[in-house]
Amino acid sequence: MKDKRSPECAKCSVKDRLCRIEDGKGPEYCPTKNYRETIKEATKEYKEPKIHEFARMASIQESECYSNRHIQPYVLHPVKPRVQEICEFAKKMGYHKLGIAFCAGLQPEAKALTSILEAQGFGVVSVVCKAGATPKETIGIKEEEKIRIGQFESMCSPIVQATILNQEKTDFNILVGLCVGHDSLFFKYSEAFTTVLIAKDRVLAHNPAAALYTSGTYYARMLRAGF
Repeated sequence: MKDKRSPECAKCSVKDRLCRIEDGKGPEYCPTKNYRETIKEATKEYKEPKIHEFARMASIQESECYSNRHIQPYVLHPVKPRVQEICEFAKKMGYHKLGIAFCAGLQPEAKALTSILEAQGFGVVSVVCKAGATPKETIGIKEEEKIRIGQFESMCSPIVQATILNQEKTDFNILVGLCVGHDSLFFKYSEAFTTVLIAKDRVLAHNPAAALYTSGTYYARMLRAGF
């Protein structure tokens, strides 16, 4: 049973929100009000030198993605695509060797990304999800559960991808289109910090947000239980 004070920030309709304005307000489920001690304890993590610098550079990178910030009143003017952000952030952090963990279906995208990263002076190593050619039967997949029934299928192995990149001692890793769940395993086993460039969406050309933007029209069925 969910407590009425459990965080539900996605539903917040307060205009001057407490999380953004010092004297703002928040609904009864506002975590800024209800989790003050938790927030205080969690914020201590930013004192750890490596975490502090990583968080500081991430915040600087965020602001630099907008131009003309000196003009007041300010109107948001974003100017940098995510791939440029990744390159700039990696340089800010002094990273030299970047890892790419990509889906076999997005090799052209991974190749293009490699070219961009190398052009920016980074050393790049990349590992495809099928590396190892481990049969799906290894994790108990039945024949009827395969994509191509009756044929050999190597499993996607994000643990292998992460382990290889760990051995390569990458400074920073980039995910390109790993499947739902596979990406989660990669995050768990990667020793280096990881960011996502592409979130896989087989139907929407890797733009999963499109289903959210059209949930009131073309994808209204998503609001019905069971789709």
